[in-house]
Amino acid sequence: MPLNSLAGWLTKGEASMMTIDDIRNDKSLLNQIDWHMTPEEAVRLYLEWGNNWAHSNFVIRSRDDVSYYFVVNTWGKIPVIYLIRRNSDEAVELAGIELPAEIGERFLNSVGYNKGVYAVDGELREWLQGALNVRA
Repeated sequence: MPLNSLAGWLTKGEASMMTIDDIRNDKSLLNQIDWHMTPEEAVRLYLEWGNNWAHSNFVIRSRDDVSYYFVVNTWGKIPVIYLIRRNSDEAVELAGIELPAEIGERFLNSVGYNKGVYAVDGELREWLQGALNVRA
């Protein structure tokens, strides 16, 4: 089902997380995804307000400034890619996408099987962009 507005998803809570098909079919959302945002950059931009001027021209001015980006979470038994909506008030997980087993295993190996939250890059980004029909 294509999304006409993210507002419906944001008010439904975690029980109604988006699927990869929902994301793929929401062209407006796809156009807002920052493929270069990392968990570290999100913290710097949205939580460490005093450091914003030093690294880029983009400065968070209010809670209306929002970023959409993906992260890989390895705290569970299998790695999961989450689509995050972040502003200065909160980070909301909009979607959780399980990785294919082979890609997940290679990713875990690349991070030494450490628990954490990582940027989506390299093979993961290529796989995800392909699954979402996005051209980089």
